[in-house]
Amino acid sequence: MRYISTRGRVEAKGFIDTVLMGLADDGGLMVPEQIPTVSAGTLEQWATLSYRELLLEVFALYINDEIPREDLEQLVERSYASFRHPEVTPVKKINDSLSILELFHGPTFAFKDVALQFMGEFYSYVSKKQNEIIHILGATSGDTGAAAIQGVRGKEGIKICILHPHQKVSKVQELQMTTVDDENVLNLSVKGNFDDCQKVIKDLFADLDFKAKHHLRAINSINFVRILAQTVYYFYAYFRAQESSGAKKINVSVPSGNFGNIFSGFLAKKMGLPIHKLIIATNENNILERFVKTGEYKPGDFKSTYSPSMDIQVASNFERYLYYFLGEDAAKVSEYMNNLKTEGRIVIGAEDLKRVQQDFEALGASNEQCLELIKKYKAEYDYLLDPHTACGIAAYEAYNGADEVCVTFATAHPAKFDEAIRLVDIKQEFPAQIEQLFSKPQHQQVVEHDEAEIVRQLEAFYV
Repeated sequence: MRYISTRGRVEAKGFIDTVLMGLADDGGLMVPEQIPTVSAGTLEQWATLSYRELLLEVFALYINDEIPREDLEQLVERSYASFRHPEVTPVKKINDSLSILELFHGPTFAFKDVALQFMGEFYSYVSKKQNEIIHILGATSGDTGAAAIQGVRGKEGIKICILHPHQKVSKVQELQMTTVDDENVLNLSVKGNFDDCQKVIKDLFADLDFKAKHHLRAINSINFVRILAQTVYYFYAYFRAQESSGAKKINVSVPSGNFGNIFSGFLAKKMGLPIHKLIIATNENNILERFVKTGEYKPGDFKSTYSPSMDIQVASNFERYLYYFLGEDAAKVSEYMNNLKTEGRIVIGAEDLKRVQQDFEALGASNEQCLELIKKYKAEYDYLLDPHTACGIAAYEAYNGADEVCVTFATAHPAKFDEAIRLVDIKQEFPAQIEQLFSKPQHQQVVEHDEAEIVRQLEAFYV
């Protein structure tokens, strides 16, 4: 297994070198040279595996034995030791057509923990094995930052700097990042939105001299290991749904802002997992819905919503999908991405749009829809949705057919977004780990949306 760039101008790499590169040196994203396929017989064998066992089998197809099996088992065990549920990502049946995959049982109560706890252990493993300094640099719309910090705080040989949009994440998300007082953590609160933060990160990774000088490593889903780790829970969710639904077709509804989570499902389907429909759920920042419905990928006006982790207009992982959509033609991908940069949009024709619509359904839920669904599901099923999961439920209700069942991903615990929950007069009890955050001092630097100022902060931090 070798890895190449979506833009075709990077020499093929092994697994560890691919993860360490993060953003490809030509500005593209790293993908497997060939996607491994999983036979029906293998799927049957995998169906009864635990989450940890399943992760080992999926990763074995991608890592070229670069991490010995015994070492990988230890990494997996350490990664999920802090999860509060023995299944890691349990599936809860709500009714005969709906189950919810709970992805919030990790230390920061969000789905990002599933990949980032592993990624933190992986970076620590590589740092020790190769005697290498690792400086992690990332941007967050809320959950990635907290999960990444939790994954590497206090680890020797690693420093982490996270950019988040100032006052545009939930209070709990902000506290989870900024109450960490470890010396190897720097939080920069940027006066702008997530797309502003993400652009700075991409620009700094594209500066190959700066990247090499400071040993920069990526934690965002531009890094393929994030995608791969998330692929595992698609298999796990499918098998649990299959157990409870019999021969019905199985759909998956996924709250998605940066296209990373839904791309993991696309990858699982290309590997052979027989998901019927991949349903993209977004909020009022609905660039992905507009692309699936009209064929135009064009950032619109940024809107602050009750689901801030999806307040994103430029979806980084869209380029990976584009690569496969264009027949793995790196030259075409480069042309399309250049069009996005110069003209501000990508447009595909009617025939191509039909192919997109074979891959995905999509719905952008309004703030009002999300609040109504939070109220409805609490009243009817005594199940409290967070606002991102409510977007996923809206998409399930719109696109699930009569002979189908759907697994909707619960991407965060509702306690992380109490500002929205309170709007529908629901009072929730915070988990103790979240409650205690409110009494801790915060550690962050508020900076202008100015790349030069951010670079100055990084230079001082990396000394």
